[in-house]
Amino acid sequence: MTSRKARPEPQGTPKRASRKAQAGAVLSFADNARLRNLVGEHDRHLARIEQKLSVHIARRGNELSVTGDADGVGQARLVLETLYARADGDLTQADVDSEIRFGEDGGGKMQPGTVRTPRRIVRARTRAQAAYLAALEKHELTLGLGPAGTGKTYLAVAMAASFFSRGIVERIVLSRPAVEAGEKLGFLPGDLREKVDPYLQPLYDALHDMMPGADVQRMLDQGDVEIAPLAFMRGRTLSNAFVILDEAQNATSVQMRMFLTRLGENSRMVITGDPTQSDLPGHVPSGLNEAAIILSGMDDVGIITFGEADVVRHHLVTRIVRAYAAHDEARKQRRDSGA
Repeated sequence: MTSRKARPEPQGTPKRASRKAQAGAVLSFADNARLRNLVGEHDRHLARIEQKLSVHIARRGNELSVTGDADGVGQARLVLETLYARADGDLTQADVDSEIRFGEDGGGKMQPGTVRTPRRIVRARTRAQAAYLAALEKHELTLGLGPAGTGKTYLAVAMAASFFSRGIVERIVLSRPAVEAGEKLGFLPGDLREKVDPYLQPLYDALHDMMPGADVQRMLDQGDVEIAPLAFMRGRTLSNAFVILDEAQNATSVQMRMFLTRLGENSRMVITGDPTQSDLPGHVPSGLNEAAIILSGMDDVGIITFGEADVVRHHLVTRIVRAYAAHDEARKQRRDSGA
């Protein structure tokens, strides 16, 4: 393996104060395939770590030498070791950034949450995601609130697949307010599943990420995975099931109360949504917002709130979320001031 030549400090990298103690660390990695995934094409992952943590990383054979101030070297070492453990496949820039963010937020004291599914191991990328996974594992009812791209639905489906594969539950139930708040599905062609499939596609996509396609199809055919619009939950009791209600900001207060009371023995229920993105008419309050207030502080109910810093999609998505939040706040201030 060729040696990695020293590069000059990336432009724009903040200089650490000279009074900080300088440090160094040498890390050895035995698996060359994992090491290739760790460093990335043309060592781009190493360059990213250097830029974000203001350290210098030199590569020689299967060793990485990290130099910089003591704090930066310690964070870089943790990031490199954690990414190496994950490098059984290709790593993305988002993977690298998430591990760096964990270190900067004090995550080095706590390993990111993980959940094992039949197809992959899913790892939290932010502290809020780690808290969310812990809540999903611990609580019978969990609410995940926050903007798109924060992993609310994806992680819920991962935990559902894990619970099913471990035999903790006997089925997975996926639900969503379909089409519009009134759920007027009658005009759509096909049977019930064909009517609601387009609106539950994100849940299908996540499920196929967690389980082999043939297993997903078999579970659908056998009823181990059930797809149902929210309106069709009335009158049922869901026992021995992992139940997910997605896009819950579009559920009315009446619908939310109905859904919450469907929880049966040996079941887990997860409700996800973005309180700022309700499609309900302006005069109709969101059942998700109301539930978050009413259930706050209740035993065995986990409520996790995600923010813009937890968006793990393309970096531009974070900036879009931030821009819209600023726009909404400015509009609210103008409205409150009567301007």
